[in-house]
Amino acid sequence: MIDVAHQINAVRRRVSSRVFEAGEARVVTVSQVYDTEPEDLWDACTDASRIPRWFLPVSGELRLGGRYQLEGNAAGTVERCDPPKSFFATWEYGDETSWIEVRIVPESADKSRLEVEHIAHVDDERWAQFGPGAVGVGWDMILLGLALHLTPGPKLAPEEAMAWQISEEGRTFATESSNRWYEANMAAGEPEEAARAAADRTTAAYTAQPDLPTT
Repeated sequence: MIDVAHQINAVRRRVSSRVFEAGEARVVTVSQVYDTEPEDLWDACTDASRIPRWFLPVSGELRLGGRYQLEGNAAGTVERCDPPKSFFATWEYGDETSWIEVRIVPESADKSRLEVEHIAHVDDERWAQFGPGAVGVGWDMILLGLALHLTPGPKLAPEEAMAWQISEEGRTFATESSNRWYEANMAAGEPEEAARAAADRTTAAYTAQPDLPTT
C-alpha cells in the first residue's frame, strides 16, 4: 500500500537558520505537492474532524488566538491565520516551545503544495547529537499520513499505522528519511562527518526495536 521510495522522493527538505531577538533559530522545512485543490488541502490541515484521519486527534479551538492540543503530542496557540493560504502557531512540547508556519501554495488547477517550517531555538549540543532529522523524520511521517489520506483507496487505521512504523517497511522509511536529512544538513553547510554521525544517531532512535514482553 505504501510506496516508500515514491514518498521519500516526493518531499523537498531544507535546513536553514534565522536570527530573532532571542537569538539564532534552526529552521527545518518540508514540502510536498498533493493532488487536490488548495481549499481541500487547507480543510484537511485545519478541520478537527479530518486531522485525526491522517495524524492525531486534536482538541481546542482551531482559530486565530485559539489553543489546540494534539493527543499525546504538542499543544499551542494559533498566532496568525490567513485561510486558505497559511497559519502560524506555537508548537509546545514538554517544557519547550518552538513554532510552525504552514503554507499552502497552488501548483495547478488540481494540485497544491503544502510547505511546513518548524522553527526552534536548539542548543548546539543537541543539534550536534541529532541534527535536523530529530524533527525532520517526524515531519516526513506526517506528510506520508496526509498523502495516504488524500489518495483514493483503502486507508490505514490508527493502530495499523502505529504497527507499520515499527515494521521492516516503516523502519526502512525512517532510515531513508534520516539519510535525506543528512543530505539537507550537508547542503546547509554542516561538515560531512558531523552530519553523518548525527543522522546515524537519529536513524538508531527511530528504528530501535521495541522491547519484547517477557513470560
